[in-house]
Amino acid sequence: MKRRPVAVALAMVLSMLNACTLAKVDVEVVSERTSLENQVLGTYNALDTDMLLVASVRGVDPEGNLRKAPPRSREHKDAVAAMQIQAFHADDIQAFKTLGWVGENNQGLLTPFQVDPSLADGELKAFAERFSQPEFEAIVTQVNEARQVVMRRVIDMNDTLTEANMPEVRRVFARLNAESALPGEKVEQEDGAWMTIE
Repeated sequence: MKRRPVAVALAMVLSMLNACTLAKVDVEVVSERTSLENQVLGTYNALDTDMLLVASVRGVDPEGNLRKAPPRSREHKDAVAAMQIQAFHADDIQAFKTLGWVGENNQGLLTPFQVDPSLADGELKAFAERFSQPEFEAIVTQVNEARQVVMRRVIDMNDTLTEANMPEVRRVFARLNAESALPGEKVEQEDGAWMTIE
């Protein structure tokens, strides 16, 4: 008699397992960073960290004496200054993008479009009215020059990259900028066509 409940239990378990189906799961990798993208991101993040360290109060030792900054190359200092320029103008550039005055092109730079403050509304109306065309152009030019300095520094800091890799590095920066674009912002696709992010 003891065998019968075990047999019944075993039959129930087998029938339950038989009724279960295993669904086929298809895993599709949507975006995987290339080794070049990883190199660019790693170098960019190192520059970003250096920029933050330059801005921090780390120049004093525990006794209150000033510490001498470690020696840095002119190129390194220029790249950190370029990162600071980008950070300084980040809010303005974001507003320009929201207004449709600039877009991210497929070379990792900003492309200016028509500036029309009369089309701005809400919070951006006062912002748009305060910028003159020359001031707008100066900011876009400064940010584009800063981006180019950073791109050159990424190449300089990576032994496997040369100036011949600049078009690839530009495309990586363009892709990263396009990936972070918000709805309503303009982005140039690889084929040169402009689209507005939805």
